[in-house]
Amino acid sequence: MVVEARTVMYPPKDKTAPADLTTGHGTGPVRSRRPVYRDQLPPCNHACPAGENIQAWLAEAQAGRYEAAWRILVRDNPLPAVHGRVCYHPCETACNRAVVDSAVSIHAVERFLGDRAIAEGWRLPRDAPASGKLVLVVGAGPSGLSCAWQLRRRGHAVEIRDAGPLAGGMLHFGIPAYRLPRDVLQAEIQRLEAAGVRIVLNHKVDDVLAEMRDGGFDAAFIAIGAHISRRADIPARDCARVLDAVSFLRGVGMNEAPQIGRRVAIYGGGNTAMDAARTARRLGAEEALIIYRRDREHMPAHAFEADEALAEGIKIHWLRSIRDIAPDSLQVEQMELDAEGRARPTGRVESLSADTLILALGQDIDSALLQHLPGVCIKADGTVQVDANMMTGYPGVFAGGDMVPSERTVTVAVGHGKHAARCIDAWLKGGSYAHAPQREPVGAERLHVWYLAETARTYEHLLDPQRRMHGFAEIVSGIQEPEARFEAGRCFSCGNCFECDGCYAACPEAAIRKLGPGRRYEIDYARCTGCAACYEQCPCHAIEMEAERSAAAAASRETS
Repeated sequence: MVVEARTVMYPPKDKTAPADLTTGHGTGPVRSRRPVYRDQLPPCNHACPAGENIQAWLAEAQAGRYEAAWRILVRDNPLPAVHGRVCYHPCETACNRAVVDSAVSIHAVERFLGDRAIAEGWRLPRDAPASGKLVLVVGAGPSGLSCAWQLRRRGHAVEIRDAGPLAGGMLHFGIPAYRLPRDVLQAEIQRLEAAGVRIVLNHKVDDVLAEMRDGGFDAAFIAIGAHISRRADIPARDCARVLDAVSFLRGVGMNEAPQIGRRVAIYGGGNTAMDAARTARRLGAEEALIIYRRDREHMPAHAFEADEALAEGIKIHWLRSIRDIAPDSLQVEQMELDAEGRARPTGRVESLSADTLILALGQDIDSALLQHLPGVCIKADGTVQVDANMMTGYPGVFAGGDMVPSERTVTVAVGHGKHAARCIDAWLKGGSYAHAPQREPVGAERLHVWYLAETARTYEHLLDPQRRMHGFAEIVSGIQEPEARFEAGRCFSCGNCFECDGCYAACPEAAIRKLGPGRRYEIDYARCTGCAACYEQCPCHAIEMEAERSAAAAASRETS
């Protein structure tokens, strides 16, 4: 019997595939390539600064296994109810579904799981026996809490010491209650304490080495938040009322709100400026005016923050810079942008009425506790230089969160805490942490979603502006169980097999064998002709076509 090679041309699913995978299809004894099941990196997981396995917990939530989903989630992030509210969800920006209809509302499902865990009283697991090691964490903000939890998971005893009267750091003192209710924050912190994380408040650490020596600590993680407001070199006349945004928001968070008058101006264009302006309105200011030296396109605040502020009656004066501060007015100069987007003065000046000026020009770090530590390099803004393992120049002292140069967000801080804990754990064991090999993210161009039905994204309900301005009640309501399950079901499972049976049905040689629920499939290469029918229909790109020789060698290595 003569077997003739046949070549069938299919439009390639992946335009970036190697040329030999798109020119023809091997068959039988002359098969030149074979399909291989291989898990890839979902773009949402890749974009998450906390390193959450988003796709995995969405799959559990889709199946209605909410506690299982939450347990996957908290292995990477112990504060899901917080993050579902305050994270700016870069995972959704990366979501492949956005090119089809709209991104999966990942943060809404995360919040649902976090809130359900609080309501049900789910407790954090302990994964390892006691190690006998004790670690000091300085700072009870998101990075410190994350690091403490990850260390506790690994069996180490942990004590957090914080100068403030309440745990949470900038979560408590920087984010207004209308965005993050304090009972939600405290519930997640108390769950950490119940898991064995010890938190000591009203304890300022001035000398890290002395604290470590006196407390018998084996290592330390420094995670002090950026609590020092930057000042502006602006002439201010006697009696002019000038506050900094961090102190202002902290006072409000401590129920010690200052008197601000009827007209309040806020100088700055970041998220803190938006928070300060919206808080001023809730405290009774009839007018809250943001002054920013560049235009909206160049403002650092997230667009939705500005939109919500404008909806609440906040006024924003773009391209303005303050020149002089009087007791009841401001001298403001109009600015213009050059070709590089830098603001430059025009000489045109106007006067604005204001009873109080709140400066929201950014924050710096108080790193005095590390200044006398040998080998530690502190930069001009107070941040600390660390190596790839987040260790400072002094052995056993690590740093993260706002303490190191990086984007200052809650989720980045949590990711730093997790990574630092891995590195501390390895250092305590006499080694160093090595990242697992990075898998390749799967872009939308690699998907072949033959089963797709367009579905509208689930949106959380935002209170009407007139209602939300009166008090600090939460302004966004979470989604309910049917919505959470539906939204989780919109996930494409990019790069990872979800057992849709498409390959099983597409194979003309019956070379695909089903192994049972949760066990996926295997390929009978004695039957497989390399036709790529399975590869070309796989909706999530969980199958790769590899050259026969390299695929066989890889299989041999795996079985040896």
